[in-house]
Amino acid sequence: MKKILLTGSTGFIGSELLKNLSKSNKVYITLRKKTKKNLKYKNVNKIYFSSFQNLNDKIKKLKINTVIHCATHYVKKHDFKDIKKLSETNILFGNIILENLEKMDVKTFINFSTVWENFNGKKDNYYNLYSAYKSSFNNIINYYKKKFNKIRFINLVISNTFGGNDKRKKIINLLKINYKKKVLTKLISKNLYLNLLNVIDINNAVRLILKNSYNSGTYLLQNKSDFKVSDIIDYINKHSNERIKVKWLSNNIIREKTFKFRTLKKWKPENSKIEDIVRIIIK
Repeated sequence: MKKILLTGSTGFIGSELLKNLSKSNKVYITLRKKTKKNLKYKNVNKIYFSSFQNLNDKIKKLKINTVIHCATHYVKKHDFKDIKKLSETNILFGNIILENLEKMDVKTFINFSTVWENFNGKKDNYYNLYSAYKSSFNNIINYYKKKFNKIRFINLVISNTFGGNDKRKKIINLLKINYKKKVLTKLISKNLYLNLLNVIDINNAVRLILKNSYNSGTYLLQNKSDFKVSDIIDYINKHSNERIKVKWLSNNIIREKTFKFRTLKKWKPENSKIEDIVRIIIK
């Protein structure tokens, strides 16, 4: 049984990891305030903190095998009021975790990044301020990578994700909500392509890292090919009793390129086929 410190356990990816990893590992989670969430899971230890100093004082006493850093604050288009939380969550919080890695006897640090740090396949081409913060945090990781050269640092780059418990304002979840309500969904283009990855496959990638000796570095978690959103709609209308109502706002081809990092050996996106996407939407 490994001892894992998991940040961002109430988020979409973090909550999926918590559900699965707590079955066979002792998991510590960080929480800013007391919550009744996650009480149903065994082997979960909650670390409540009231300030960053308080967090530092608590985690430096832990003995942990692995840190999985999922905590993030996402804003697509920021305003001035967003800057403080973007800075605290995406930089300062993670920096405190990194500073204590050696004290906690950590052997592996797993971090999540976004393809938007290298938007449209161009290195260091930041899509928004959020992605600039994520990239800046990776630079901080590189500093600690040199300082703590016995620790494995694994960076997982992800794009569009989906899953059964998704509450985010993403296309798949929007289609799911509107399908149930039988209301019209307006989509930007009939030729919109997305690379979609089931959160279950992300969980499987993490489990592989915990079991195998992958080298430090950045790995891309991505589906084998992009999905044309209109193909997903057509599949639903062909295989479902209820048709999904969509208004296409254009026929423009919208398809982003992805910067090609190395892939994770032995990992395959086995739960991210079009049937899996449709099942989430119409179930």
